[in-house]
Amino acid sequence: MIAVKIQDIKDFMSKLLIGHAFDAFWLSEASVTTFVTYTIEGNLHKEFFDTEENQKLQKEGRTYALWRDIKPFCFSIIKGKKTPLHFKIIFRLSKKNTEKLLQGSGLSYTAEDIFGLFLNFQYDGTHLTCTTGTSLKTFSLDKSLDHAWDELVLKFFKQQQILWESV
Repeated sequence: MIAVKIQDIKDFMSKLLIGHAFDAFWLSEASVTTFVTYTIEGNLHKEFFDTEENQKLQKEGRTYALWRDIKPFCFSIIKGKKTPLHFKIIFRLSKKNTEKLLQGSGLSYTAEDIFGLFLNFQYDGTHLTCTTGTSLKTFSLDKSLDHAWDELVLKFFKQQQILWESV
């Protein structure tokens, strides 16, 4: 797990809410506090979708909403003259991208061993921090997955020109 402070909040927020940098991430949860607190849980409700849509989701292995689908709602809450008092956004790496990470890093884990690879953003009114997290379905002292995920996140930040500093 790593924790970093985002240096240029305005640029980051543009990439998060207007750009496409995070669109492929699954949204685990989000909360935004302005004059009230808005909470969004990213779990998809299968009963909402028709058979064809459910088959597509099942084929993708997707059980969470994509950030690109939720982003407009969050943008409408956050935009305005005043900054939020607080927000928290938790992304989860898709199953497909988790499999790519495992293949690219040569780790012995399978996608079925992993509950989730998480990217947590938290704004406290002044600072924006990002922490990474991993969750396995079974206990392990092996931290190789944590290190591979942390490296991938920092590489992603570099590609997206997201400036950060260690906390």
